[in-house]
Amino acid sequence: MSSETVTAPNVGRAVDWKFATEVGEKLVRPGPAASDYTRCQVIEQLPEASRQAEVPVREVTGLNEGGEIPEARIVDRPQWIHAAAQSMRVMTGGTDKPKGFISGRIAGAQTGAVLAFVSQGILGQYDPFGRQGGELLLVYPNVIGVERQLRVQPSDFRLWVCLHEVTHRVQFRANPWLAEHMSQSLAVLTQDAGDDVAQMVGRLAAFIRSRRDYVIDADTEPNSTGMIGLMRAVQAEPQRKALDQLLVLGTLLEGHADHVMDAVGPKVVPSVATIRKRFDERRQRKQPPLQRIMRALLGIDAKLLQYTRGKAFVDHVVSRVGMTRFNAVWSSPETLPLPTEIDKPQRWIDRVL
Repeated sequence: MSSETVTAPNVGRAVDWKFATEVGEKLVRPGPAASDYTRCQVIEQLPEASRQAEVPVREVTGLNEGGEIPEARIVDRPQWIHAAAQSMRVMTGGTDKPKGFISGRIAGAQTGAVLAFVSQGILGQYDPFGRQGGELLLVYPNVIGVERQLRVQPSDFRLWVCLHEVTHRVQFRANPWLAEHMSQSLAVLTQDAGDDVAQMVGRLAAFIRSRRDYVIDADTEPNSTGMIGLMRAVQAEPQRKALDQLLVLGTLLEGHADHVMDAVGPKVVPSVATIRKRFDERRQRKQPPLQRIMRALLGIDAKLLQYTRGKAFVDHVVSRVGMTRFNAVWSSPETLPLPTEIDKPQRWIDRVL
């Protein structure tokens, strides 16, 4: 995708990001009760765990930018909301002053509510658009909460979480073009499509008819249903293509991180088998009705599917050709898997290798 053909994203300019942060911080639920000793312990252990994870992740992936190991930033839920809002503002081309005061406040309130909900479940995140060209955030109250739910060894669980999140840091730092690729896709996704209402309604009607008549293309089925399918239905072709690029990239990044976590885990995390088993059971556990609705609306269940589909892709390719040849995937946007290749990895092997 050529940067000369992409206009700046403008969705971010419709959001009052300062207000979004304030709303999110007011709505977020407090983390689990913990003693000062527990909080100090986890805040001290997580940075060390992220440093400990870096070397084996570099060795297994073969991705090494050669720099010093950067420090992770340990945050609570409100701090994560603040960081996420700032990152979203950068990604979507937002400014300190939204286009309209009232509309900006409404969009800000909606965004803040979403961030408050997400902040209660996220364990960590590498933000390629964060401070100093990218930073790893680890949300310590959520780490405490999940390790208690799973009844696992805290130090093992903290290192296990860091294996996944550090893999994302290594992915982006070893391949700087990934962040630019994301920015360009987001620019297309969030720019004005220029369509008239009749065209959009026509696409939406076709989407509804196809669901009624059960017309589903097997190659693109995972992205053609639910909220993602609805989004694609009302988008023009450039926006649909950009959304597909972001979904495929997300699936690859998450699947690769899960593959690396399982490859490194047995070597450095003594109780990894127990942690993985209980964590997977937690992913599949049924949620209360309201939470299920929120997860569907926010695409969280689609994100969980990314882990499964992405890991299956990476597992297959690495088992066939090895990690060194798999790393051709990081060469350029053209070598990333196509939407039709994620579930059929041999197609990617035949096209790229």
